[in-house]
Order: sequence, then structure tokens, then C-alpha cells
Amino acid sequence: MVEKRYAWEDGATLEEHSKRKHKIVREYFARYLAVRCQLPMQSKFRVAIVDGFAGGGRYKDGTPGSPVIFIEELRRAAEELNLKRRSEGMAPLDIECFLVLNDYAPEAVNVLRGNVEPLLAEITQNVPKLHLRVSYLSESFEEVYPEVKKLLERGEYKNVLFNLDPCGHSKVELATITDIVASFASAEIFYTFGITSLLTFLQKSDPKRLARALDPLGVRPADLGRLDVMMNKDAWLGAAERIVFESFKRCSKFHSPFSINNQQGWRYWLIHFASSYRARQEYNDVLHQNKSAQAHFGRSGLNMLSYDANDDSAMLYLFDERGRAEAKKQLYDDIPRLISSFGDAISVGDFYGGIYNDTPAHTDDIHFAIIENPDLEVITAEGGGERRKANTIKATNILRMKRQLTFPKFFGAPVKPEK
Repeated sequence: MVEKRYAWEDGATLEEHSKRKHKIVREYFARYLAVRCQLPMQSKFRVAIVDGFAGGGRYKDGTPGSPVIFIEELRRAAEELNLKRRSEGMAPLDIECFLVLNDYAPEAVNVLRGNVEPLLAEITQNVPKLHLRVSYLSESFEEVYPEVKKLLERGEYKNVLFNLDPCGHSKVELATITDIVASFASAEIFYTFGITSLLTFLQKSDPKRLARALDPLGVRPADLGRLDVMMNKDAWLGAAERIVFESFKRCSKFHSPFSINNQQGWRYWLIHFASSYRARQEYNDVLHQNKSAQAHFGRSGLNMLSYDANDDSAMLYLFDERGRAEAKKQLYDDIPRLISSFGDAISVGDFYGGIYNDTPAHTDDIHFAIIENPDLEVITAEGGGERRKANTIKATNILRMKRQLTFPKFFGAPVKPEK
């Protein structure tokens, strides 16, 4: 795929799919900082952010791009979190961030400096609890990544967040994504790409797998051009999700195969990679705050991609109220079935780790499905009192089948009563 270049010197136009992506990234990063900076005795949080295709920082209409978004949210967190901590008698918190901004085009980096440096100067003067160090680079991401990795390792950064929006799949190798996740204790990646780029890559690297994926749609790899008329169809979204999920599953333990939802059809994917279920849990919840920003076609409970063309449970899931209502119905049956596959009990933390790569569901919907099911109970690890409210469930609790089930079991799973 030929890379699309933005004319940053003349003012780049913000496209709809980028606008939706930026909103999700902003809200997730705000939540990321809130979660990572919540310990009462914590006095410092260190993080490195790498924007591999940073662009000019602002679009033609003044809307901030990803580098400015990260800086704005860091400032907001440093101010608001410290205000809250002071009101609650907690120790003040210093946020230390190493921001690596790279773009292949030198002219983009020049524009970026002009947009970022005034922000940094103002923060230095007015936000003493935020310590920002910025490094500007101008190379292709694949060429600069070894240098970036050394910088992060030299600085002993454990928390790293990469934002990769290359406008072309060939600009980021799967091996590089895998290496990022494997090399740091807490690494997360936002990766945006066009689905046609991935299909072209698979056509060359794994044509047999691509053919199997496209066959149910009546499309051959040689006829990829025909997909233009199908990209706004739910069946295509379902097939594309499976292709995306399978292509990236070796890169990290958790990744979200969801398309950016826009009127041009299912063309752009925003993938979130993480090694922790907690990150995926928060990401799912942020998507539900941005109804219709991303889309999924398949099941809405657990095992979101395990369906066929005749499966009535497959539906277009836009992280909205309709989708959440359907998810609760499926989770009611899916969760007991999963617990039964382990025996009769599992820690809530292990349960989370086993489900979050296979569900688009909101945390609250999962918890309510547990609490409302008469054949499940949540108890403390010591075997103490039962959790009776969804918002009291903790990762250290035990989720188990009740000793006397309300309804008969079929192959280890309770049968949901008809209403």
C-alpha cells in the first residue's frame, strides 16, 4: 500500500476515522493515568510514550493530533490528581514522562516542534509536578525502533505506550509489535491501519490462509478489488475481524480486533495491544463510553468470534445499549459454562485473564451477569462472605458454581430458564 502523506506545512485535514481514533486514545490515556496513579503512598509515576508517526501535532483547523493530546492529558492528570490527593491528605505525585516523537518527514517534525515547544515551556513554568522530556526523531519507524528501544532501556522505563498510525501496514512489522510487548514489563500499543493493507500483505505471505478466510464471502484473493463494494456489510466485518485476530494473536496476550466505525465502511482498524487483562478491561469500558466509535460483528458475550453464518447470536455490536442488552443475555449462559470447564471454581483474576481477549463486553455487564445468575456465587479468597453487589467484585475473590444448582446441567453448563 502506498503511504498517504499529510501536507503538514500547508495544514493537514483531519479525517473522520482519525477523529474517532483520537477521541478513544485521549479517553483511554486519561483513564490509564488515573489507574496508574491511584496508590495513596505513591509519590512518582514514570512513563515513556513513543509516537512513531507523530505528524505535525495539530491539523489545519487547530484540532490537536496525538502528540499534543498526550501532553494535554499529562498536564490535566498532574493538576487534577494532585488537587484530589491534596484534598484527601495523600502525598503529592510527580509524573515523569519521556516523550519520543518520530516522523519520517523532516518538514512534519519542524511543524511539530513549533506546536509542542510552547506547551512544554508553559508546563515547565506552571505545572511543577509534571516533568516532560521530549526527543524528536525523523526516520522510518522500523529503522528508528532499535534506537528508541535502547533509549527506553537506558532510561529504565517499565511503563511504555506506543502510538503507531502509519497509514500503511507495511510500515510496521508484526515482529516489531511482538518485540515491543515482550521487551517491557508494562507495554501497550495503539496500532491503526487500513484493512486492505493487511490483505495485500497476507496475499503475498500466506495466500492459503487468506483464501480460507475469504471463501465464505465468495471472494478469491485474486479479486481483492471486489471488496470495495462489501466493506460496509456486516458479513465482511465479521470475516475481517477473524483475519485481524488471527494475524496479530502471536503479538500479545490481549488485542482488540475492532474496526473504526465510519460511513466509508469497515476499512480502518484501531488495535489495542497489551499484556495485561486490566488494560483490555479498561479499553473495553472506554469503547462503551464512545458508542459507535468502533464496531464488532459476532457474538457479544464470551467467545466473540465463535459463530457461523447461521448463528442467531451474531450481530453488529456498536458498544451501545442494544449491544449491551444482548451481551448480558449471552453472558448469563457463557460464564457458568466457562466455570464448569475449570471444574467448579476459579479466582476472579484468572477468570478475567481467560475471557478478556474474547469479549467486547463492559465490566459492569460481566459483573451483573454473575450476580444475577442463581447458579453462581462470588466469595472471598478465605471462603468468607458472599459478594451480593456487582460493584464489590474484586480480582482476589473466588467465582464458583453453587453446590446445589437451580436448574439441571447439560454438558456442565446450567440451562437458562425461559421467560
